[in-house]
Amino acid sequence: MVLELHVPHGDDFSALVPLIPVLLSYVLSFVYLGIYWNNHHHMLHATEKVTGSVLWANLHLLFWLSLIPFTTGWLGENHFATLPAAAYGVVLLMAAIAYWILQQRIIASQGEHSVLKQAIGNDWKGKVSPALYALAIGLAFVSPWLAIAIYVLVALIWVVPDRRIERLLG
Repeated sequence: MVLELHVPHGDDFSALVPLIPVLLSYVLSFVYLGIYWNNHHHMLHATEKVTGSVLWANLHLLFWLSLIPFTTGWLGENHFATLPAAAYGVVLLMAAIAYWILQQRIIASQGEHSVLKQAIGNDWKGKVSPALYALAIGLAFVSPWLAIAIYVLVALIWVVPDRRIERLLG
C-alpha cells in the first residue's frame, strides 16, 4: 500500500498551499494505518494458532486497508468534498468491521478463555468507533468537515496504544 505525495510545482511556500488538503489526508491515513498495524501486531501476538477462517478474515481486513490510499488521494485532491469524505468513512467503517470479524475468528479458534478474549474485555473503543464512522458518513452529506472531525476524533481515541494485550502477555 502506498500513500502518495506529489512534489509541488514551484519553489516557494505558495506552491505548498494547494497541497495542504492532500498532506492533511495523508497524515490522517498514515495515523490510521499505524493504528491498525500496531493493534494487528498485538492481536496476532495473542494468537496461539491460525485457522483457515482466521486467514480469510485477515485477508478481508487487508482488502479494506488497501483501499485507504485510494480514498486518501480522492479526499485530498478534492479538498474534502462530500462524496470523497463519505467514501473515506465507508472504507474506515468496513475496515473496523473487518478487524472485529478477525478478532472474533481468532477468539473462536482459541476459545472463550483466550488471552485475546480476556484482553479486549468490553472493548468500548471497538464498539464506539463503527458508530462514529456511520454517523460521519451521514454527516459528510451535510458537512464534510464534520465528518473529517469525527474521523480525527476516532483516530485520537485509538492513537494511544492499546495496552490490554501487552499487560496480559507481559
